[in-house]
Amino acid sequence: MTGPNESRDRGSVGSFDVERLESDLWEAADNLRANSKLTSSDYFMPVLGVIFLRHAANRFDAAQRQIAADQASGKMPKRRVLPADYIARRSLYLPEQARYDWIMQQAAVSGADLPRLVTEAMTAIEAEFEPLQGVLPKDYGIFETKVLEDLMRLFNSAQIKQATGDVFGRIYEYFLAKFSIQKAHDNGEFFTPSSIVQTIVNVIEPDHGTVFDPACGSGGMFVQSSHFIEHEGGDTAKKVVFYGQEKNRDTIRLAKMNLAVHGLEGKIAEAITYYQDEHSLAGKCDFVMANPPFNVDLVDAERIKGDPRLPFGLPGVNKAKKVANGNYLWISYFWSYLSKKGRAGFVMSSQASSAGHGEKEVRRKIVETGDVDVMISIRSNFFYTRTVPCELWHFDRAKPAERKDKVLMRDARNVYRKVTRKIYDFSPEQMQNLAAIVWLYRGERQRFLGLVKDYLGRVCAESAAVPAMLAPFATTLADLRGRFDALAVAVAKHTSLDADKKQALGGAVTELREGATLYEADAKKLLARLAAFGQKYAKALPDKNDAQHAARKAFDPHADAIRGLVKQVDLLYKLVARVADLSAELAADDAISAAYDRRTTGRLVKQLDEERKAAVEQLKHAVYFHRQVAWLQDRFPKAELEAVPGLVKLVDRKEIEGADWSLTPGRYVGVAPPEEDEGFDFEQTLRDIHTELADLNKEAVGLAAKIQENFEDLGI
Repeated sequence: MTGPNESRDRGSVGSFDVERLESDLWEAADNLRANSKLTSSDYFMPVLGVIFLRHAANRFDAAQRQIAADQASGKMPKRRVLPADYIARRSLYLPEQARYDWIMQQAAVSGADLPRLVTEAMTAIEAEFEPLQGVLPKDYGIFETKVLEDLMRLFNSAQIKQATGDVFGRIYEYFLAKFSIQKAHDNGEFFTPSSIVQTIVNVIEPDHGTVFDPACGSGGMFVQSSHFIEHEGGDTAKKVVFYGQEKNRDTIRLAKMNLAVHGLEGKIAEAITYYQDEHSLAGKCDFVMANPPFNVDLVDAERIKGDPRLPFGLPGVNKAKKVANGNYLWISYFWSYLSKKGRAGFVMSSQASSAGHGEKEVRRKIVETGDVDVMISIRSNFFYTRTVPCELWHFDRAKPAERKDKVLMRDARNVYRKVTRKIYDFSPEQMQNLAAIVWLYRGERQRFLGLVKDYLGRVCAESAAVPAMLAPFATTLADLRGRFDALAVAVAKHTSLDADKKQALGGAVTELREGATLYEADAKKLLARLAAFGQKYAKALPDKNDAQHAARKAFDPHADAIRGLVKQVDLLYKLVARVADLSAELAADDAISAAYDRRTTGRLVKQLDEERKAAVEQLKHAVYFHRQVAWLQDRFPKAELEAVPGLVKLVDRKEIEGADWSLTPGRYVGVAPPEEDEGFDFEQTLRDIHTELADLNKEAVGLAAKIQENFEDLGI
């Protein structure tokens, strides 16, 4: 793979391990569904409603505390608090019957009708907040009271009560993704994977004005735009206005809930974009983003043939007077919605970029505008409900003259991270690295150097954290070695014990001692080198290209040493476990048991394993960010855009014309040269194998349960 394909991102927000929290919540919620009579489709909207209700309560409580503090400090007059005071603090005003804690108190009362209480809470919220009217789920009567109560308690833990908006946004998006995988709603096509959306956002950078998604699904484009604005230090509500169109009424509800969970608002209309421009936005949008349906062949050509949003003409009409393929309708719409300085980014079927006949003619006209900016190929399995590859198209109607005739072709099919056996995505760092290529294309060299500088800073920070993570491992290891040495002495004194077992223990203890001695010397040497590297670079990170290359090269041998130390740490744990097993066999003898505490030793071995994992993870973090620096510098050594076989090439219009007006990146960037054997990432390959095995094991358990259930239904 041409890009580093694992993420160092711990998925934490504040003190939360969000990835673990998401996974635990989903597993618990899905188990509740599995043990009820509800299907995924039944369960889908109500469970998202519970997440929304919990998040609304958290925001309300935070706003209450802020209002009280503002009144106490004199920032706000001491008067009756109004719903508008909560809205100003990005919170909904919740009447008492809509507050999560009040509902749970009622649930504790024997005979309380919990489904009715939750339904009434949703109705009360809609009455207070007009944009949510008719949006929130109210079909909680389908739940058995016990199942709903368990679900509500799941989202009422102390940890969840402390969760911030960022955490709830992640949880909501995670549940959307999981339900999408289960195809619980509209074949799962309401959800565009976050890494795809973020990649589009990183190219077009929607930071002002009107942002429009004419196929908005569950609103992911808006959410990721907001993340981008806030990451840049802006206030989304003051920077942009979101507009959307979506044909499915239930999906519109998802989008409005998604926006509300993230503290956002948007104007979303129910419309079929082929025929309707409900917001009258043609020619007015600063940014257009979308993941439209691919290859639709039922669009009525007679209804759209005079549409001003189709300045390049129809791509082809069949005998039934239907547009043969709707892909180029969407592409034309996206271009037409842009203002003269607007940018667009959208997902499109891979076949569209090289399609022939009428589609090629439309594509030629679009290329001739000079507004095609960046094309990115994405490998298969990035989407949850379709396995086909796709491409990300980007328009820029304000390209400077020197780039007007050029298109940046990027083939990212070899850059990915394996999430499950069937699903891939981009890691956060992969997305940053891909964005850095666009910066070089746009002449923003300092942003590229800034990213390398950030990575070097992370190398220093992660290296500085290594000693504290290795210390517990070393302490526990020393304790266990002392116990094993004492046992070996005791065993040697007893001639009645099995000679082979005594010899095996003695040999294992000796091997452990020798391994530990070697490790201690290597660890001491490495920690000294890491400290020296940090002292040289951490307080004055290099921001010039030559200096950054020098820093990277200075860390190269340290990265190799870290990989070696990781192997030593893993080996030491295996040796400890082996000695512990041999010791347990001998300690069963009454003559030895007094000299050896099996229970405490067993606990310490488990503790050592946890400390090993933490130490190894920390060691790998430093190497991981060093690898990001290497990935960028090896491909763009001058911190300038250049053609990289298999990854990127800047092409001009003549070259595109010579390739039959194709916009498929793979036709231009060529094939990456094979990697040297020493560069093969064994760690990541093993991680991918582990991921596949874990998924296969889960599937096997599910199949076994289904087979058992079928046998029971047959009375066998």
